Amino acid sequence: MKIALMDSGIGLLPAAAAVRRLRPDADLVLSSDPKGMPWGPRTPEDLTVRALAVAEAAAAHRPDALIVACNTASVHTLPTLRARLEPGLPVIGTVPAIKPAAAGGGPFAIWATPATTGSPYQRGLIEEFAGGLDVAEVACPGLAEAVQHADEAAIDAAIADAAARTPGDVTTVVLGCTHYELVAERIRAALRGPGRSPLVLHGSATAVAAQALRRIGALPDPEATTRGTLTVLLSGREAPLPREAASYEEGRLLDTVSPAR
Repeated sequence: MKIALMDSGIGLLPAAAAVRRLRPDADLVLSSDPKGMPWGPRTPEDLTVRALAVAEAAAAHRPDALIVACNTASVHTLPTLRARLEPGLPVIGTVPAIKPAAAGGGPFAIWATPATTGSPYQRGLIEEFAGGLDVAEVACPGLAEAVQHADEAAIDAAIADAAARTPGDVTTVVLGCTHYELVAERIRAALRGPGRSPLVLHGSATAVAAQALRRIGALPDPEATTRGTLTVLLSGREAPLPREAASYEEGRLLDTVSPAR
């Protein structure tokens, strides 16, 4: 079994680690575009060209499924990717976890990139799944870039800025960018304080990993003893995991269990 994941950068690590936990025996292909990161500010046309290149680099390794582990790419390029690669290669997009957040009731916030915040796509999900609920859309400028570069000071500043703009009565936060899941506990800490309610965070990594397995007819088997391989593609060329990956638990897990070839 081989699962490929694509993103502009290391935002694919949470979903890759989730696949590794569910199926330790799965071979992984991680395809990213560090030279083009971030994708958010790019035009849809430019983004589509870059996403296709990243996807096709992964597809050349003949995976059984491809996870688009990027909210921005899923919003703007998923139909094009599916038209190019399916039905031969199932393509699984990443959707912000607005539906499960809304199921919990109460006010919640969506932290996302400036490009996604307020977009028709995100507004459509809110209307479909959270109609009647108090939903705060919180743009997080610079946070994905700071996470990508493991810039501790910039991460703290971007999280503090977004936390200051998050209503105090929020009980749930949707992490609407895959990069944000790498600093989930830092986000939780920033939003935990006097007068604030206990906080629930909703990411997409585990759900996306499980969906990829379902699409190829595989079941989770966390106890599998065989260790899958790890192939890393940076702008189409094989390479080690970026050094920034070691700054995060998910990156350390992948590199420890299956070092990049």
